[in-house]
Amino acid sequence: MSRILILLAIAGLLILIDFYAFQGLKAATQGFSVFWQRLFKGLFFGFSGILLITMLLFIFFRDSGIIPMVFTIMASLSMGSVLGKIFYAIILLFDDARRGIAWISHKALSGSEAMAGEAITRSEFIAQAGAITAAVPLITIGYGIANGAHDYRVRERELPLSGLPKAFDGMKLVQISDIHTGSFWSKKAVLAGMDLLMEQKPDAVFFTGDIVNNVADEMKGWTEVFSKIKAPLGVYSTLGNHDYGDYVQWSSPQAKRQNLDNVLQAHKELGWDLLLNEHRKLRVDGEELTVVGVENWSNKARFPKYGDLNKALQGTDKGAVKLLLSHDPSHWRAQVLEQNPDIKATFSGHTHGMQFGVEIAGFKWSPVKYMYPEWADLYTEGNQHLYVNRGFGYIGYPGRIGILPEISLFTLKAV
Repeated sequence: MSRILILLAIAGLLILIDFYAFQGLKAATQGFSVFWQRLFKGLFFGFSGILLITMLLFIFFRDSGIIPMVFTIMASLSMGSVLGKIFYAIILLFDDARRGIAWISHKALSGSEAMAGEAITRSEFIAQAGAITAAVPLITIGYGIANGAHDYRVRERELPLSGLPKAFDGMKLVQISDIHTGSFWSKKAVLAGMDLLMEQKPDAVFFTGDIVNNVADEMKGWTEVFSKIKAPLGVYSTLGNHDYGDYVQWSSPQAKRQNLDNVLQAHKELGWDLLLNEHRKLRVDGEELTVVGVENWSNKARFPKYGDLNKALQGTDKGAVKLLLSHDPSHWRAQVLEQNPDIKATFSGHTHGMQFGVEIAGFKWSPVKYMYPEWADLYTEGNQHLYVNRGFGYIGYPGRIGILPEISLFTLKAV
């Protein structure tokens, strides 16, 4: 019942916004032919209808954990339309305020009933300029889906690690994160991303969690894609918050546990070495480098703490250089810095850079920075590093605007 009431409230608000914004559209298109007026009217109300349909479908599919991608794309475009209409309504509100002030001024200054009764017409320029501006969110969202979703970028970083054994000096390490298999809408594009990853010729590969959105069934048809990832020293992975099925209403605790078991099996079928609060020792020319992996551990209250770093470190050599795979970057400041100086580099993901922001030379910004101080790229304190991968996939919005999908390439340097 609560879902229906929320839906009705949202629908009512959308209708009010549509009605108000449409008055501006009529003014903006009054000089157009009947054909164009009908076309704009159809598009205007059509996106609202699509949004309401997708809202109903999301309510129906949400509990299953799998939302068909076509509905996600439809909803994203519809939301772009709604944002544009809200912005347009704000512009019109200012214009109406101008008209109201002008009407009051005419009445006060003229003292003429005839003059006071005259209507102050809406500015056609403001109506047209506002309509064009209001189309920007829809165009931007559409561009982010069509062009940004799979515009993979290789970001190269040199990692100077104190105490790194000489045998690992110059080692090439690739990290990807946040695949979110259930969100992909182009297998061809993802395959191109896998080819780009393997072109880097990594010695080892790290995957730092969220292989699915919610359920293991999302992996069907994708095993052959991600099993292409190979490296001489191995492919190591860990779990993210989405991998546990916590965002699905399961029929029983057993069903949820079986889903997690299936996710773990998916890592095995890919040939990845899944680290569940444990570690591995890489050996080259008689020297060792320790790779540690923890389950999801977040310093944010809304995310789970499955990870156990102390357990993962048991049996490791004190003073040996360690690399940590931990999905949530808030773990670094909470438990790694100061407490574990032997962990020279931590590799995380989780934030996606919010899939929206600005990145230009020397500057990057995304709203997610106000939730995660370390949200993208390399952070260093003392001789410890944290790298936050921007994510390979996407969730919710099936695209990216400004913050593009990432393949991280590191060259380890002994210092």
